[in-house]
Amino acid sequence: MSSESPAVDAVRRLAELPGVPERVEAARAACTSLRWHQALRRRTAEAAAESRVRGAVASAELEGASLPVDVVRDVVRGAVTWSPEPDPVERVVRGAVAATVESERVRATVLTAPLQALARLHTVAAAGLVPDAALGRPRVAGEDCAELADLGPAPAAADAARRLRGVVEVLLAAPGLPLVVAAAVVHAEIATVRPFARGNAVVARALERALVQAGGLDPTGVAVTEHGHGAGGGAPYVGALAAYGRGDAAGVGLWVEHCCTATEAAAAEGVRVADAVLAGRLR
Repeated sequence: MSSESPAVDAVRRLAELPGVPERVEAARAACTSLRWHQALRRRTAEAAAESRVRGAVASAELEGASLPVDVVRDVVRGAVTWSPEPDPVERVVRGAVAATVESERVRATVLTAPLQALARLHTVAAAGLVPDAALGRPRVAGEDCAELADLGPAPAAADAARRLRGVVEVLLAAPGLPLVVAAAVVHAEIATVRPFARGNAVVARALERALVQAGGLDPTGVAVTEHGHGAGGGAPYVGALAAYGRGDAAGVGLWVEHCCTATEAAAAEGVRVADAVLAGRLR
């Protein structure tokens, strides 16, 4: 009998489903190819910074908020500042930018202190969107979440807390798991269970970015994971999450397939970033 938690055991079983090992290997190979790009011999930091810019833009767009990449790049490098009185779109973009930038810092704790990493990501992602008292902590009894209505009602706070414990168990065990599948489950659990009052999907994407770096799938941080999820547009992403939320084998398998494809697309966008760095085309 396995001594692993049910959540960790479920990740292992998912990774063994027909067709999944091959998809996982293709995703891993794409990230490995990116790692050996010529630009990353000396200019990894520059490429990783641009990846975070493009990732933040993609994450915000999946929330229905958009700002030009040049504007976000200037904000991230400190050339311009946010508006003193932001409109709703800018507030959402701010959260996506802050969470994506913060992913670089929490990569040091995501595998050892997952709740600390989650709290930090939510604090920056939801700043200005929820009361300060709700920042960095999961919902409590009586608190609901109205996000991602297409997925159906969010589970009650107590159920969300239980599922969040499973996320923590997977993160702690991630170094010994097929990382693409572990990242897929962690991402989907945060986005569908919605443990926070607001900002769940932004946190889920930033958490995945930190995890794939800390776990060694993309140690350079140049793959644009958020772009991978949004490459086909927002509808397929939300549809795949809804399929996962059904809980049946077909739905969960569809989400894992989406994540494998998204990882390959993330690595391909990372190659474009590295090409631009090498050619000196970043503004």
